[in-house]
Amino acid sequence: MSAQQAVPTSEAAPAPIVTDQIGSGLEGGVGDQVRGWLSRVRGGEMGALPAIGGFVGLSILFSILSPVFLTERNFANLMTQAATLVMLGMALVFVILLGEIDLSAGVTAGVTMCIFIVLVNVHGFNWVLALGIAFATGMAIGTFIGFFVSRVGIPSFVVTLGLFLGLQGVSLVIIGAGGLYRVQIPEILAIQNRNMPPWAGWLMLGVILAVSAGTSFWDRARRARAGVLNRTITLVWIKLGVIAVLGGAVVFILNQDRGQSIRAVQGVPIVVPIVLLILWGGTFVLDRTRFGRNIYAIGGNAEAARRAGIKVVMVRWVAFIICSTLAVVAGLFSISKVGSVDAAAGRDLVLSGVAAAVVGGVSLFGGRGRLLHAAVGALVIAVITNGLGLLNLPAGVNYAVTGGVLILAATVDAISRKRGGAVVRT
Repeated sequence: MSAQQAVPTSEAAPAPIVTDQIGSGLEGGVGDQVRGWLSRVRGGEMGALPAIGGFVGLSILFSILSPVFLTERNFANLMTQAATLVMLGMALVFVILLGEIDLSAGVTAGVTMCIFIVLVNVHGFNWVLALGIAFATGMAIGTFIGFFVSRVGIPSFVVTLGLFLGLQGVSLVIIGAGGLYRVQIPEILAIQNRNMPPWAGWLMLGVILAVSAGTSFWDRARRARAGVLNRTITLVWIKLGVIAVLGGAVVFILNQDRGQSIRAVQGVPIVVPIVLLILWGGTFVLDRTRFGRNIYAIGGNAEAARRAGIKVVMVRWVAFIICSTLAVVAGLFSISKVGSVDAAAGRDLVLSGVAAAVVGGVSLFGGRGRLLHAAVGALVIAVITNGLGLLNLPAGVNYAVTGGVLILAATVDAISRKRGGAVVRT
């Protein structure tokens, strides 16, 4: 039978699917997709929509209250301020999707950076080797947490709270009370304090568009081979258009001279492509691999996942290792920005990381959320911190506003889950 021949059916049978139309882009128009999205939103699946609205609203508010907020200089500063929080928020997504928590991620970042800087400054290690040891330490901490959570069965809150306290003591032993070491490695300092040439920013945008297009068409080809209907291809072009417009605007702004002296300061900060690369890699793992699908399945219903043959213990174990490893990257961004390491490094990071994930739309109940949502949530918190700082308001106001936003986001999450459950029951 040829590809275009339909199997004869009775009048009561559903219309046949013409196989050469699978993946052609003809399966449902943009209007159908928009109506489906609106239906999911009404059912409680809002994703990062509230966070995006908050980001836009806060940006407008602070641009009115402070003439400095929308300047090129502050825009670049906002990118570097948010980088550490974006990375830690993405790290925590891997365990939050399981319905778990890692309260030690911030101090994991701190203690590994203490080890790194002492090996370099005191013991004369090559910085690349010392950084490798720091990452190995982060992986070991994640392995430790994963063992007690997945194998022994101790709640992750208890295990990571114990490490949150214990690792601070380790940092004190390594650095010493009141001790501080300056970061003097040019390559590390460049991550948060140097910029790419202007042409490299446009090249980065071109690579992003090429990778996005390649990934989208690869997904369509996979769905076609599996006999699964594709969404209209118009949505692919719309997505690429949005990336081109927004990305082009960001690169254009960052390529403007924002220096206050004779020396020009322009270009995309080096930390931006690093964050985007890790964001793409993590999203690929969660969206397009069996391991990622297993994480969502366990977060949705761990017992059902176990009965389906998923190795729940191993998936949880690996997720904690990934979280701790990415926390080391967050610590690296932090010391690059600050330029020093002390015994308190990373102590205040973890709660902000959890806040970033939750504000972005990652559910604390597990099973729902994406890395991009944590990145958007981190940008919202960075905008709050940056904007209030420009208004010269005390730090207490910053904590109060951030806490209020977190409670609001958690409330939205709980209500949306109830609405989603109500939709299912009807």
